[in-house]
Amino acid sequence: MLKIVSAVIGRDLKLAMRRQADIVSALFFFIIVVSLFPLGIGPEPDLLRKLAPGVLWVAALLATMLSLPRLFADDHRDGTLEQLALAPHPLGLVVTGKVIAHWLVSGLPLALIAPVLGIQFDLSADALLVLTGAILLGTPALSGIGAIGAALTLGLRGGGVLLSLLVLPLYIPVLIFGAGAVDATVTGLGGEGHLSLLAAITFASVGFAPWATAAALKIALE
Repeated sequence: MLKIVSAVIGRDLKLAMRRQADIVSALFFFIIVVSLFPLGIGPEPDLLRKLAPGVLWVAALLATMLSLPRLFADDHRDGTLEQLALAPHPLGLVVTGKVIAHWLVSGLPLALIAPVLGIQFDLSADALLVLTGAILLGTPALSGIGAIGAALTLGLRGGGVLLSLLVLPLYIPVLIFGAGAVDATVTGLGGEGHLSLLAAITFASVGFAPWATAAALKIALE
C-alpha cells in the first residue's frame, strides 16, 4: 500500500516540477492578496491584528483552489486515469497519493510563507507560530475535500465554477477553526482547542475523502 501511495506521490511531484508556473502562480496569488490588505487598510496595528487570521486563511483557501481543476484533468485527458482505475490496486490509494502530492505543492509552500506575510499584520511570535501550525494542519483537509469536488466536476464544461460552488461551503469549518486558532492566540485565550478540532477535521478528511473521491471518479469514467 505504501509503495503505491509513494509511487503516485513521486510521479505527481515530477509532473508538478515540469509545470512550476502553476506552483509559482498560486504562491504569488497568496502573497499579493495578503499584501493588498495592509496597503488598503493603512498602518493601524490593532485593526491589522484583528483582520490577519481571516485574511490569511481566506487567501490560503483561494490559493489552494487554483490548482484543484487540474488535479485529475490531465490524467483524464491522456487516458492515464482510466488505466489507474483498471489497475488491481484500490483507486482510493492512488487518490491518497495524489492528494498528498497536491498538498506538498500547494499547501506546504503557503504554510512556509505565511509567517513572513503575517509580519505585515503586526502579529506576535506566538501568533505566527500558531498561524504556521494551523495552515500546516488545515491545508491537507482543503486538498482532501477539494479532491472530491474535482472528481465530481471532472470533464464537465464550466467545471471550475461548479467546483468552487461545491467546495467552498465544505471549507467553512476549516476556515473557522484555522482562523479562530490564530485569533484566540492574538486575544490571549489560547488556540489549542481550535487546533485540536482542526486536526480532527484534517484526519477525517484525509482518511475518508480519497475513497469518496475514488467513487466519484468511477462514476465520471463510466
